[in-house]
Amino acid sequence: MSLMSPEGIQQLTDMTSDQWRAYIEKWEAMDQVVLHEEAQEILCRAVCNWAGIPLTESEARQRTCEFGAMIDGAGAVGPRNWRGNMAALAHGAMVPRHQRCVRKLTVPEASATHVVAWHRDLDGELLDSKVAAVELTNVLRPTVAVAWFVTFAALALHNYPECRRKLEAGEDDYLEMFIQEVRRFYPFFPAVGGHVQKEFDWRGHHFGTGTWVLLDLYGTNHDARIWQEPEVFRPERFGRWREGPFNFIPQGGRRDYDTSHRCAGEWLTIELMKTIVRLLTTGMQYDVPEQDLRIALSRMPAIPASGFLINNVMRA
Repeated sequence: MSLMSPEGIQQLTDMTSDQWRAYIEKWEAMDQVVLHEEAQEILCRAVCNWAGIPLTESEARQRTCEFGAMIDGAGAVGPRNWRGNMAALAHGAMVPRHQRCVRKLTVPEASATHVVAWHRDLDGELLDSKVAAVELTNVLRPTVAVAWFVTFAALALHNYPECRRKLEAGEDDYLEMFIQEVRRFYPFFPAVGGHVQKEFDWRGHHFGTGTWVLLDLYGTNHDARIWQEPEVFRPERFGRWREGPFNFIPQGGRRDYDTSHRCAGEWLTIELMKTIVRLLTTGMQYDVPEQDLRIALSRMPAIPASGFLINNVMRA
């Protein structure tokens, strides 16, 4: 079973739902909840359990901090980037040991850990433990990163109560449109960078090999030539939207992820967001206190300054 299989996606979304419901009980006893932080831990626990890496309480907190630091530091320079690199080193030292242990123990054959640990290269050799660690981390870390989109979804529910009312009515078609509009409207990584691999000319500009270039994700998703009234949050736009390979790129361009830079976890991201938005709208009740919800586009990855605080949490 692969992460992208329907069975794999369903298992992970079910585990995430179970974790979220358990956290609602914890939140009921808390004066205030930083949703962004809690969502990271929920997703970390769920994906590690799904991957065959059960975590103790202390390990769950540690792994969440490591993944969070890696994600938060990826678009930074200075201390934030240093913390991310240190977290990656700490995590990278743990996973190879885990992979070596997996080869001596029985773990579910369908789990990501088992698949990676026993994968053989073109020469028939098992992957080096460090290489296997990178491959497994490339499944775990991006799943935790969905917490950024989840936080933006909660912000949209707060800012646009008419959307909440439609979602509470259980309109499944509207749920997908809402998720897509969250991904279009809010910035996660506003831009991505890369080096030109082969020189080319485009619209009168020459791009030499090795040139550092930026792809403006946020700008493309807010381009008035593509989107009518792009600064308006309107999920209904996706009801008549015609998808193209480069007109909607919150997680990269083109349609296929196996031969391009489209994120392989994009469809999983959408399903996880659906699961959590359902829980936010029909599985729990909460208040949103006064706080700083400004989003700085100069910060990558972007996130509301407060992390999105909620209180008076109750199960629905």
